[in-house]
Amino acid sequence: MSVFLSFAFLAAILAHVGCSNQRRGPEGSGRRFNRIQHGQCTYTFILPEQDCRESTTDQYNTNALQRDAPHVEQDFSSQKLQHLEHVMENYTQWLQKLENYIVENMKSEMVQLQQNAVQNHTATMLEIGTSLLSQTAEQTRKLTDVETQVLNQTSRLEIQLLENSLSTYKLEKQLLQQTHEILKIHEKNSLLEHRILEMEERHKEELDTLKEEKENLQSLVTRQSYVIQELEKQLNKATSNNSVLQKQQLELMDTVHTLITLCSKEGVLLKNAKKEEEKPFRDCADVYQSGFNKSGVYTIYINNVSDPKKVFCNMEIAGGGWTVIQHREDGSLDFQKSWKEYKMGFGSPSGEHWLGNEFIFAITSQRQYSLRIELMDWEGNRAYSQYDRFHIGNEKQNYR
Repeated sequence: MSVFLSFAFLAAILAHVGCSNQRRGPEGSGRRFNRIQHGQCTYTFILPEQDCRESTTDQYNTNALQRDAPHVEQDFSSQKLQHLEHVMENYTQWLQKLENYIVENMKSEMVQLQQNAVQNHTATMLEIGTSLLSQTAEQTRKLTDVETQVLNQTSRLEIQLLENSLSTYKLEKQLLQQTHEILKIHEKNSLLEHRILEMEERHKEELDTLKEEKENLQSLVTRQSYVIQELEKQLNKATSNNSVLQKQQLELMDTVHTLITLCSKEGVLLKNAKKEEEKPFRDCADVYQSGFNKSGVYTIYINNVSDPKKVFCNMEIAGGGWTVIQHREDGSLDFQKSWKEYKMGFGSPSGEHWLGNEFIFAITSQRQYSLRIELMDWEGNRAYSQYDRFHIGNEKQNYR
């Protein structure tokens, strides 16, 4: 802090002093300043000056005009200068005392000013501090709210992130499972394609084989057809031969009856003839046991059946004496018949035929029988199945 003070009553007195000092040294040119430093405060005294050039010039001019004057005036000037120097010393002491007085008076004022400044500054600082505290509290509250919101939002984001992570993990797991299943399906498809190719190759080979077999079968059918035709011719011949034999048998029977009648006088022969006459054939087994060993059509007398029945007897297979109840060979006879036809039988005993359920029931009711089923394919391969016990029920039991 700088304080500028000017004293008017010192202006005239210090003018000559300034001029004298100017003459005494180069520092005397210009204005004179007297500065007092006290602590942070500086006091500057401005001393007015007079233009001494005219007086100096006049003096020099006077001296120039009175160059030949006596030397007394020079002594007077020296005394005057000494007097002025003495006065300057007095004024300097007085100024120092004045400075000390000002300094002493200014101390209390400076202390008061400093205290006021400190109090004002303290009050201002308190107000500013209070305002800052309130603003800080408000900002803290806002920051707390923002922090709470941020924490809540962060918690929600963390929960959502965890849920997303779980969903992502599940999706990755499902994706891996689906990828694994897709790989399995690809492997299965590859295996199936390989198998399909193998099957196609096998089918192609089988088709080629079947084509060859078909051609062979066609040629075989052609040959079999020819053979069947020849067999039919032979069968027809055999049937006609059987008819001739049956006629011969009947003629022989008549002859036997005639002979028995003629020999009635002999008791033993008559009794034996009657016994033979009372013993008819019940089935082909009786025919075979009577000495007939050739397959063909024979007449049998079934118990509980009034009329005799012609049947085909097979005397060659499995010891002979088999009564044929069904014969199928070339498909010349349609077996899609009614119940009544199956009951009474259809067809010819010498060819394809069905003996009849009623006659089969009557035959199997006489005694214990065996059943033999024989099959033969086009190539002449045979197969059979034989059952030791065979019989069927009556019509009420549906011939079971």
